[in-house]
Parts: sequence; structure tokens; C-alpha cells
Amino acid sequence: MAFVLFKFVHPTKLLILNIVSMQNAFLGSLVGDAIAMPAHWYYDRNALDRDYGDFDSYLAPRNPHPDSILWRSKYEPIGPKADILHDQAKFWGKRGVHYHQFLQAGENTLNLKLSVELYRWIILRGSFDLDEWLARYAEVMLTPGWHHDTYAEEYHRNFFAHYARGKSLRSCGSADLHIGALSLIPGLLAGLEALEITDPATLIELAVALVRATHDHEYSLRAAADFTRILLHVADGVPIRKVLSELPIPGVSVSKFMNWVDLPDRIVVGEKLSTACYLPESFVASLYFAWKYHDDFSLALLQNAKVGGDNCHRAVVVGASLGIGCGVPRKWLRDLVSMEDLRCDLRTVKGLSL
Repeated sequence: MAFVLFKFVHPTKLLILNIVSMQNAFLGSLVGDAIAMPAHWYYDRNALDRDYGDFDSYLAPRNPHPDSILWRSKYEPIGPKADILHDQAKFWGKRGVHYHQFLQAGENTLNLKLSVELYRWIILRGSFDLDEWLARYAEVMLTPGWHHDTYAEEYHRNFFAHYARGKSLRSCGSADLHIGALSLIPGLLAGLEALEITDPATLIELAVALVRATHDHEYSLRAAADFTRILLHVADGVPIRKVLSELPIPGVSVSKFMNWVDLPDRIVVGEKLSTACYLPESFVASLYFAWKYHDDFSLALLQNAKVGGDNCHRAVVVGASLGIGCGVPRKWLRDLVSMEDLRCDLRTVKGLSL
């Protein structure tokens, strides 16, 4: 089955036809996450530079992680329906453990692996139903070996703790306000686009409903709606800088962005804005990178990664926003591990060799 349709328009860039522009947003989010993954949740920039240098390619993570907080607690699920880390639980309570220690270069973190699963699930079923997706989410997360990430965010842990206590899947979410809330939106929109579901109001409604199921907080829901609107406008051909100057997004000020543009990125995202994961500031930081590097997909994602903090989830916003208009350079797709799950029947795609 062909999952995505591509058209080459530049020898080093892959642009998708306008009618399937969300596919590029989706691929951009996956690439961004994989670029940022080894430096995820680094807050000591000196350590980040020491461990990874001025990188310009996918890298594998290294132990020890100087800022890992896994040592602070042990993972002790309350029952089989809460166990989403399986054989990874033994690494909790230990110092220096990288959150993604077993991922290889170019591999996606857990949230983006779920985005891939959501996209494929929509395509294979030919529809999207939230209740059915939540059942699939529970199925894969509770399957040993489905993922090999050592860390699962708090929203996952809360969701399955509620599930183990007998709550319905629709009632298992929590009031989470982390930017990871947005991780599945590009996969959702790309899947719906493939089904030719393109009505903006419908897409915003479905994106917000998806986020509400796990992150039922006003900041998360507002960011979900705004992120979807941004992608829809960019897909309509509106430049990202124009979109950000016209849409009313909490905390976004193009005049501030212009004042900051000559500052080092680690000053802007580190002092002017936080590197941490909390909304709405993490969303604003993401949009700053998209605004500053509006015409350079690769540089935007590399600079975002090197700032550290929650760079993986910021990268979802940056990569999706720029993937549509800039295109996704082929070099990133060649070594993206998730492409094995997404690969088209290449015989149907002329001129494409990944």
C-alpha cells in the first residue's frame, strides 16, 4: 500500500504536491524529533556540546546523560494494564541513564512512534475514530517490545494508571500542559488528508479531541487548535512569517522576534524563553525557530536541537511548520528509521529512491 505521494522539484529537497502537503508536515515532525533525540532534555549546554559537538546529522544517544532525572523515582506500575515500560522499568532509579538510551541514530522517540502508528492506522482502516484509536493506543503501549524507549512521559503513565483502575479509555487523560501534547497532530492531519478529509473546522475539531483525550488542559487544547490552524494556513501557501504575524497566538509577538533575531539562539531560548516543556512558552519557543529560520528547514531543526531542553517536542512544531513550505531534504529521509514503517511501494513513485 502506498502511504504517501511525493514529487521531486529540487535535487536535494523533497516537496509534496499541494494536495498532500500535510504529508510533508508529518515527515518534518519525524525528522525534527530524530535530529533532536540524542540531546533531548539536556539543560547543561556545556555537556551537550561536549557529548555531541556541532552536529549536522542524526546521532545515537550516549550514556551517561548529565541531566537525567530517572534516578529520582522508580517505575512501579500498579498492574498489568499500567505497565507500559516493561523491561525498561529496571533502569529507573539509576543515575545518568539517557531517556532514549536504546534508540539508534535516526530513530524516533515514543511520542513520534505513536504518531507513525496513528498515521498508518488511519490509512489502513480508511477512517479515524477516537475511541478505536484509544483502544489501539492501549494495545500497542501494553505490548512488550513494541517500543524500546526507557522513558514514557507523565501523561502516558497517568493515562495507564487510570486505565488499570478501571476508568474508560475516554476518561483516562489528565490535565497535562506539556508540549508533547502536540506530537500526534501532524500524523493525524496527514492521515486525514490521505482520506481527503480537508475541511478546516473538522480538522481542528478532531485535533483538539485527540489532544483532549490525553492532555485535557486549556493550554494544551489552545495550542492544538493554533498549531492546526498554522499548518492549514501554510498548506494554503501562506508564508510562515505572515501566518505568525496575523494569527492571534498567545505569547507570539513578531516585534519581539525581530528584536531577538540577532541574539544567539541559546539566549533567546534559554533566557528570553524557557527551554522546558511547559505550554504556552514552549510553543512560542518553537514558533520562534520556525519564524527565524523560515526558509531553511535543516538549520531550523539543528539549531533547535542544540538549544536542548525539550527540543524533541519543539521540533514537532518546527519541522511540521517548515516541512510544508521548505520541503524535507532527502538526506534526512534516507536515514530516518521510521521510513521503514512508512515506505511507499516505490515502484509507483517515479524518480524517488530513498
